[in-house]
Amino acid sequence: MLTLIHGPVAAPDETLPEIALRAERGAVVKRIWRGRAEDGAEFGFELAAPLADGATVFQSATARYVLRQDPEPVLEIPLDLPPSAAAGVGWAIGNLHLSLAAEPERLLTADEPATRALLERLRVPFRATCAVFRPGRFARGHQSPHELGPSHRH
Repeated sequence: MLTLIHGPVAAPDETLPEIALRAERGAVVKRIWRGRAEDGAEFGFELAAPLADGATVFQSATARYVLRQDPEPVLEIPLDLPPSAAAGVGWAIGNLHLSLAAEPERLLTADEPATRALLERLRVPFRATCAVFRPGRFARGHQSPHELGPSHRH
């Protein structure tokens, strides 16, 4: 049986066991899609706005179903450089129409040959890793870890 979801659960019971509903970024950024949780439960999504990784999408008396976006290969650029240099890196990546996500301590961009070549040419230190990647997400002030994603809950 398919359960239709229109948005995240407003006040999930964090004491309930979590059942993951895993999805790739391509699905998570959509407003209309289908997914299957680890226990086989099927969900249809008709959303006003895309969900964030870690959102509780459904809750029963015994469990809560949590969206878990699949990590993917990315390049991580630590933000231990001057603000003007970080802004320049962001501009250079955007100028090539490449995807970028900014977090309080790092920039993330897709691990692609063009991105590697750009960063090497600019002599910007980076490392290859896997992480939940949400391009266009930019850190503003003091956001909660839920707003920024699971990479801040280490």
